[in-house]
Amino acid sequence: MQTPPVEPKIHPSWGKALESEFRKPYFTELKSKLLAEREQGVRIFPPGKFIFHAFDRTPFDSVKVVILGQDPYHGPGQAHGLSFSVPHDVPVPPSLGNIYKELKADLGLSIPNHGNLEHWADQGVLLLNSILTVRAHQAASHHGFGWEKFTDAVIHRLNLDRDGLVFMLWGGYAKQKGSMIDRGRHLILHAAHPSPLSAYNGFHGCKHFSQANDYLKSQGKDPIDWQVPG
Repeated sequence: MQTPPVEPKIHPSWGKALESEFRKPYFTELKSKLLAEREQGVRIFPPGKFIFHAFDRTPFDSVKVVILGQDPYHGPGQAHGLSFSVPHDVPVPPSLGNIYKELKADLGLSIPNHGNLEHWADQGVLLLNSILTVRAHQAASHHGFGWEKFTDAVIHRLNLDRDGLVFMLWGGYAKQKGSMIDRGRHLILHAAHPSPLSAYNGFHGCKHFSQANDYLKSQGKDPIDWQVPG
């Protein structure tokens, strides 16, 4: 039986930045809750090895942009630890499809035939969900488990220890995190969520990707190549 990692597989830079969080009582309780569910036969996404994939793929000192999601996709094979992203062989979800449409409108990029965003993660785009696990077919089922405290700590550390980052906060849930971020040191971009239910209420036409690159260049940083290969 697969169990959640006792010591998360996470890039050493994040391990150092979040060392104190892993020792706090809420994180111990969180691991116990996940283990109890797995022992009961509950199917949890993403697989254990991918729970901290965003952190392992994008080191702390490499982060340039944070794209905040809510919780992982809850269908089989979809979640692999990066917000909005799916593995190559999984159909592109509707929200990501709308992200691709905005990229085409904003930057003229071609729409790829898959939804794997590791190309972004490797350039410093932290694809962070506020909640890192979910029960199969039950959206937001691990809300209140403790992940929100953990990812709040992630945002807090980035806000304090890094300068000139871009935070893309899409939808009301993500927007709430903006109060934790120093607008004098970082760029916060708000828009509606790219979900089909809300994308036409302000996500389409937001031009966040060109704004992010303009800001990064103003900070002396290389812009993101938003074109997803393939």
